[in-house]
Amino acid sequence: MIRADVYNLKGTYKMIEIKNLYKSYEQLEVLNDISFNIDKGDIFGIIGQSGAGKSTLLRCLNGLETFQKGEVIVDHQPISSLNKKELSYIQKEMGMIFQNFNLLNRLNVYDNIALPLKFWKQNPKSEENKKRIDELLKLVGLEDKSQAYPRQLSGGQKQRVAIARALVLNPKILLCDEATSALDPQITRDILNLLQKINKELDITIVVVTHQMEVIKQICNKVAFLKDGHVLSVGKPEDLFVGPDKEIQKFIGDDIEILPTTGKNIKLFFTNNNAKSHTITDLARTLNIDFDICQGKLENFRGSMLGSLIINVELADYPAVQQYLNDHQIGWEEIG
Repeated sequence: MIRADVYNLKGTYKMIEIKNLYKSYEQLEVLNDISFNIDKGDIFGIIGQSGAGKSTLLRCLNGLETFQKGEVIVDHQPISSLNKKELSYIQKEMGMIFQNFNLLNRLNVYDNIALPLKFWKQNPKSEENKKRIDELLKLVGLEDKSQAYPRQLSGGQKQRVAIARALVLNPKILLCDEATSALDPQITRDILNLLQKINKELDITIVVVTHQMEVIKQICNKVAFLKDGHVLSVGKPEDLFVGPDKEIQKFIGDDIEILPTTGKNIKLFFTNNNAKSHTITDLARTLNIDFDICQGKLENFRGSMLGSLIINVELADYPAVQQYLNDHQIGWEEIG
């Protein structure tokens, strides 16, 4: 029987629930009161600087790390209450890929992909498993590399092998630990496109740990921002990163350049709600005022151009501009 509370208010199935998670190594606090949900079908990003606790959190999700307080519930099963055998079956449902690929150099591509099958005492040469591996080779674009060895592959090809290996047991969840950090930008984009394809075609929930903003912007529909073992924000990437949170602005390097010392400097935030509303031209026409554009930044979030703009207005025009922005529900803040 599936608990009713594994569904959120919108009826979306909660694939992973993290509740008040606490983890420390002796006196070193790594995770403190971590709480959020990952829904079925999400591509969920966990982002933060090195040492924020991202990889430790990921390893807590599949039981590779224990924790002192709180709970991780995977597919409505609490991790802490499972015995070793039960935990191994949960781990079978969670494929994992790493930054350094973790391929065995003495094995060819086919046998590297087949490794999890051998661990579960399945015959990788059976017709069923051979068909499965051939399908995965096609999915990741390596049909002609099945007999190649890791030393003969590029970094992107090695990561594709690692992805196929993580999928060979038909998992419900794919965990990615800095999976693109060792790759160049173009190969990173190709791997991220592959992950989106896997998410859509195989209906697999994906959790991505990264410190790369490009990863979050390109594929994630939700993100948790970690700092020093705490969750500072959880939500849609466009809401978190195109917004006024100072810690997030600092993380992404959204520094304010030199601004005018007269008048009022106002930073406008363009989200999916107002990105196509011709805000600037409408503001000028409606209020019949002039203002200077001081600084702007637009970024591509899964096909939507979102960002921020700083304008400088005369002191006399400031109340009217403030009222206009509030009336049109445009996010803004005054910049000193």
